[in-house]
Amino acid sequence: MHVRVIKYGRRARNIAIIVASLLLFARQPLFANDPPDHLLKRIAQREAENAYARNNYTYRQTVIVQEFDDRGLATGEYREVRDVTFSPEKGRYEQVVEQPRNTLRRLKLTDEDFADIRQVQPFLLTNAEVPRYELKYKGEEKMDGFDCFVVWIEPKQVFSTKRFFKGDLWVMQSDLAVVRSEGQAVPQIETLKEENLFPHFTTVRKAIDGKWFFPVETYADDTLYFRSGPQRMKVIIRYSNYKRFGSDSIIRFSEPDKK
Repeated sequence: MHVRVIKYGRRARNIAIIVASLLLFARQPLFANDPPDHLLKRIAQREAENAYARNNYTYRQTVIVQEFDDRGLATGEYREVRDVTFSPEKGRYEQVVEQPRNTLRRLKLTDEDFADIRQVQPFLLTNAEVPRYELKYKGEEKMDGFDCFVVWIEPKQVFSTKRFFKGDLWVMQSDLAVVRSEGQAVPQIETLKEENLFPHFTTVRKAIDGKWFFPVETYADDTLYFRSGPQRMKVIIRYSNYKRFGSDSIIRFSEPDKK
């Protein structure tokens, strides 16, 4: 906003400076001074907009999981390609484009792995998830060309029957859209009878149709330290061919009360 003063002297100039300062202060999202629970709600509202919008898009999801031996040579791979689509008869559903091919020898993909692929890695936080998480503000950083706030989120309590995200979010300062996330799905499952470990990953989002930030790629290159020994693995998930379906709609989310 530009404030212009015309022929009103020192007092008018001082008033104009004060007004301009107040307007600048008012429009700044004071993340560092926001109570963590309010900040969490603000981010979740923007995430809910993205989640709602993404449910009105079809897209292709390609999943590749690779394992490596001690020399760094690939010993096996899992690959699947699915279209997440919609029809009036079936509603929203997944259509297999390429049948899963699995030559993994050292790693076994579990139900939790597939739950992470479809839920934790592409989208993290919506209004319904807010009560389960706590947040810490870490600062500001430029990421993927955007001025971002960096926040750390983690579940208040973990349960073996539910998957959660724990890690950093890069939140665009201008509209609170998450442009990148980096962390891990939790909990790790380690008991006397079972050992189910999960890699550290990064999910990158890009602008779709100029206003939504959808995931376009998740990648991981991590070593999991099993009791039997370390195992290096890579994960690549690509989300492509976003196409909107359905009627036009306007999504509005009110600002939460700050208490």
